[in-house]
Amino acid sequence: MTPIADPIFYVLAVPAVFLVGMSKGGFGGSIALLGVPMMSLVISPVQAAGIMLPILVCMDIVGLIAYRGKCDKTSLKILLPGAVVGIAIGYFTAAFVTEAHVRLIVGLVALLFSLNYYLGRANRGEARPHKPWRGRFWGMVAGFTSFVSHTGGPPFQMYMLPLRLNPVLFAGTAIIFFSTVNAIKLVPYFLLGQFDATNLATSAVLLPVAPVATLFGVWLVHYVKAETFYRITYAMVLAISFKLIWDGLGAFLA
Repeated sequence: MTPIADPIFYVLAVPAVFLVGMSKGGFGGSIALLGVPMMSLVISPVQAAGIMLPILVCMDIVGLIAYRGKCDKTSLKILLPGAVVGIAIGYFTAAFVTEAHVRLIVGLVALLFSLNYYLGRANRGEARPHKPWRGRFWGMVAGFTSFVSHTGGPPFQMYMLPLRLNPVLFAGTAIIFFSTVNAIKLVPYFLLGQFDATNLATSAVLLPVAPVATLFGVWLVHYVKAETFYRITYAMVLAISFKLIWDGLGAFLA
């Protein structure tokens, strides 16, 4: 197995994996969305997603160990069934739905969500109660967008951030949710031929970055104040929404 040899790819891929790892460790939330787009500057988005998935699974293992026993079980019970449905939809529509469609939709929703935080009720720090119907919908969207381009973060946060959980509890819930989603995605990704020799070899080269970055994210979550944590996370969602909208529109206009 021979990995990608282009040095420019690694100039972008190493920081991309580190940013994703920090997010998987619970810090920064939507910065994980930068992973596939950064790699996609050199390789195709489809190949980038295939390379990233084994690395995400490694990060998930580190995160599960770091946050063991720390999660909101009610949120998981609400979100995960919808996520399974979303993954199935992603698999069966893989030949019809482009990544540009997904980026544009997720970007617009994330933008509206961020503006609501800065202009509306969320800015007053009021915690909202669980709403199962809403959680199942966003869980489904998160499963679908995660399958297509590993962009499940914003839909997940649409439901989770308004709950105003303790940052450690929030991060632990995210780890379990996306660990489950990524584990389920392994089978359909294999069936779609995403794990060829080149992709797996490249994943192996980048793999050592994963645990270091994830543990750094875990450390940040434990030492950053709750209000600061939420301000940073919402800011990341807003910044990423512009990036996704730009990429989605660019693909349509090209």
